[in-house]
Amino acid sequence: MTTPRSVALERLAYTLTAPVLAVAPNLYPDHPVNQVVQLAGAAGLGGWVLAAKSDAHGAGRKILRWSPLVLAAAVDIAAGHTGGFGPYGLDGLLAAGWAATGYLVMPFSRHTRRRHRPALAAPAPAPQLTPAEAPEPSPAVPDDGADLLTRDARKLWEQAGMPGRTHIVKATRHTGMQHDMTILLRASETGRPITGLTEAAVAAPFGVHSSDVILAEVAIQPGRQGGPGWMEARITPDANQRRRKAPTDQERWVDKVGSPKGGAPGSELVHTTRDDERGVTFYRAKMADSTETPRIDLAKVCRGLKLPEDDSCVFVLVDGAEFLISVFDSPPLSQIFRATRELLTPDAKGMYVCGFTTTGQPVKTMVYQHDKNAPAHGLTLGVSRSGKTQFFAIHMAAQSLDGEVVWLSTVRKDEKTTVLGRYIDRQGSNALWMARSLRAAKALCEIRAEMPWPHDGQPHDYKPGDPRCPYRQLNVYGDEFMTAAQDAEFGEFIQKDGEDLTVTGLKYGIGFNPAGQSPFAHNGFSTEMKDNLRQNSRPVIFNMGSPGATRKAAEGTMENAYDVPTIPARYSRTEGSAIERAMRGEADPENGVSTGGVAVIVLDNGRAVLMRSLYADFDTDLSELFPDEVNRLTDHEISELEKRGLWFDWNEPVRPGEFWPEPDEDEDNDGEGRSRRRGGGKGSGRGSKGGSRRSEQVASPRQALEAIKSLTDA
Repeated sequence: MTTPRSVALERLAYTLTAPVLAVAPNLYPDHPVNQVVQLAGAAGLGGWVLAAKSDAHGAGRKILRWSPLVLAAAVDIAAGHTGGFGPYGLDGLLAAGWAATGYLVMPFSRHTRRRHRPALAAPAPAPQLTPAEAPEPSPAVPDDGADLLTRDARKLWEQAGMPGRTHIVKATRHTGMQHDMTILLRASETGRPITGLTEAAVAAPFGVHSSDVILAEVAIQPGRQGGPGWMEARITPDANQRRRKAPTDQERWVDKVGSPKGGAPGSELVHTTRDDERGVTFYRAKMADSTETPRIDLAKVCRGLKLPEDDSCVFVLVDGAEFLISVFDSPPLSQIFRATRELLTPDAKGMYVCGFTTTGQPVKTMVYQHDKNAPAHGLTLGVSRSGKTQFFAIHMAAQSLDGEVVWLSTVRKDEKTTVLGRYIDRQGSNALWMARSLRAAKALCEIRAEMPWPHDGQPHDYKPGDPRCPYRQLNVYGDEFMTAAQDAEFGEFIQKDGEDLTVTGLKYGIGFNPAGQSPFAHNGFSTEMKDNLRQNSRPVIFNMGSPGATRKAAEGTMENAYDVPTIPARYSRTEGSAIERAMRGEADPENGVSTGGVAVIVLDNGRAVLMRSLYADFDTDLSELFPDEVNRLTDHEISELEKRGLWFDWNEPVRPGEFWPEPDEDEDNDGEGRSRRRGGGKGSGRGSKGGSRRSEQVASPRQALEAIKSLTDA
């Protein structure tokens, strides 16, 4: 065995330096050689201090490495402070001892090399192994001064066979945790992506469950690579144990709501807010991918967050990729919002407050369309006792406060419509009255088309809010319109004139407001009529008898079917467990309070909002809501209607020839005239339409053209 070259050079340095350390301080005290030796010793002391303060592995080896410089400076200083070479040649003995110590220990040549193996003079030839016997090269990287946690993790990783052919670069313990840590992995072969590494493969070496391991990509950072060749594994057994026992709102959302099988997959909780004054907790969330649309199963979300599945206290509001879940302590829509003149007075754009949402926000609807420079139609749907007439009252009050004329017709007489008749221009309660009101409104279109405006003497289209307009906006209401449209005698006239009014009425300041229990064609609504009502109003849908029917009716009034809120039959809090009540033989709790007055309003952007409409108390005086004077038609309009035989008491019986031609005297014997006069059969009804048009007076070119069309069946 030969001496390595580094050892021989170091020993030679000690041999040559020892005489200099003994002689130079005594013969040349001020020589620069002494200053160089002392500066080298000071550098060695600095190395000792840094090594002692460092927590890294190998501090003792670093101290021993710097020791020759420190000891040389000590020998130089001692020789400089003794007289001559000192007693018994002490300076020479110290220098010789320093050389002998370095000669045997050799700090630089030995301790700068890790895992020292003596070099051989001539390497022995390595035995030739067959390919089957050749061992695989170890992918482990030599020790790079890593901390104790990283080295221990590497040992476990190497014992597991380097899963995924990866190497642990660094292991970092989580703050305040005993076992939780994050390990940074990279592929053993440079340029190869990490493939085949699973949570179970990472969990096995550390003895944790695979659910406690999360694999994540590593972002490229300054000074560190990233990409497919790197991966980060978070091992969190302690945190997951606490998470299973007492999860936070954020953790519960990730596990139960935003997971692929949760109530809102792909979503993230933004924050949770509690409003004690209003008794509501808000969960604001958004989609992780802003291009996705939330798919929310509200009942599943409630179960995931351990909330009561109560459709009267839990509501969701979707806004693009974000949504808000409101959880109330008590049903927010069970309270009453009384109507006041201040709320019902329209603003400069024709908008007024018609109700409030679950979050307490005011909901506005319109008496005219400011952006379209036209009146507004109205569409109100709902079953009996759902709140339609209450909504009529506040809507009519808002229109009256705006100076508009209101006509109300219903199929049957009731208390509320009779009370409303005191504050509006005209009101009636049968199909004949509705047919006459629609026919008069249709004739007003022709009258107003020829009415000159005072500023230039020329007729113009209606402009809401224009003080130069010679007439007021007219709003024609048809309650239970679908029932009236199926009337045996006058249904055909009601349906036809109502459809014409929705198409042509807006140009002449006439808005049509039908109400009923269905918005579909087979119940009296044609597609053309429904489209015009939908585009020129904010439809209001009260309870339609079931949540499914309410959603269907709301979707029938929307261009695109958004999520429609649910209106239950009654607001009843969920009390206890139905299973436990069944086992004990107890009765279910009471129904609760009615949802009358709760409606879905479709706003301009097609979004359906749940609201509680304002309440008008018919047991009190409604004069506080309506103006002091009733708005009427102008004298010119009334005189023109009288000329056409359309302005009289519409409660009178049918006048001869009013809707169909009177039969000839020769036809009285066979009874055919009676069947035609009474609308006997569908065929006679359709035939009477032409006769009714022919019997009307022709007072304008427009009427003459319509008469010609009816004669030629054009």
